[in-house]
Amino acid sequence: MSVNIKSQCPMIKEKELSAKSLAQEASALINDGQVKKLNAMWLEVTGCSGNIISFFNSENPGLDYILKQLVNLTYNNTLMTSEGEFAFETFLDTLNTEFILLLDGAVSTKENGAYNIVANYNGKSITALEAVKMAGEKAKYVLAVGTCASNGGISAAKPNPSLSKSAADVLSREVIKLPGCPCHPDWVVGTIAHLAAFGMPKLDSEGRPILFYGSTIHDNCTRRGYFDRGIFAKKFGEDGCMFKLGCRGPVTKTDCPRRKWNGYVNWPVQDNTNCIGCASSRFPDGMEPFIRQSRE
Repeated sequence: MSVNIKSQCPMIKEKELSAKSLAQEASALINDGQVKKLNAMWLEVTGCSGNIISFFNSENPGLDYILKQLVNLTYNNTLMTSEGEFAFETFLDTLNTEFILLLDGAVSTKENGAYNIVANYNGKSITALEAVKMAGEKAKYVLAVGTCASNGGISAAKPNPSLSKSAADVLSREVIKLPGCPCHPDWVVGTIAHLAAFGMPKLDSEGRPILFYGSTIHDNCTRRGYFDRGIFAKKFGEDGCMFKLGCRGPVTKTDCPRRKWNGYVNWPVQDNTNCIGCASSRFPDGMEPFIRQSRE
């Protein structure tokens, strides 16, 4: 069931929607029986597990609220209490329900995916490639969580010995991309809440929710005033725009300057380092070198 967000949230302007407000609206609709609480599977494949760790750090709302109020998380490589074949049976059972697939990490495709085994079932090795296709073909929605799942990322960086690919490159269907290395928990929670209560959010040309990826870091950077006045830092630690030190904020779309990280207390530029463009579709190869010396 899809609900029109404007009719259900008349007091909340779209630009003001946050992960918390979306989660509260979704929870209310679920509790009222207006929408169905969906199952969700979080599948960790060829990556570093940084996105699930970031998700665990969600504060607004917290993990407990997410798991109890928003979705039924049936399967996750890290959180599962069951192991081995029992865990994979839960994976298989979920395929016969209405569910959201959250994919964390790129998908290794070399030798039919043999470089990444996620389960052993009935004496057969289940590759990440096989599991992703099994779930991706049946999921109501597919979320690529993080840059590796969204665009290949570090897992697919040169020379890419595992022939890792993005979710969209191995699935013949629409994939909602949530790039970031790691993905901010709010981007995940807000998107899940939107899907649960209101259906598909508005996406940009790259498949990213405009709600979180609608403007560049440069647009809202706390050092934007320096750029406008032509004041550029010549070395790290100096006041000034860090564009000449290699900042990729002008070509990277996220709301990091406003949302911040680690409990909303800080973000890279505020901590005197430049943006390296980790949420860009060209990261990491196309964003290198991450840092350069100012020549002025």
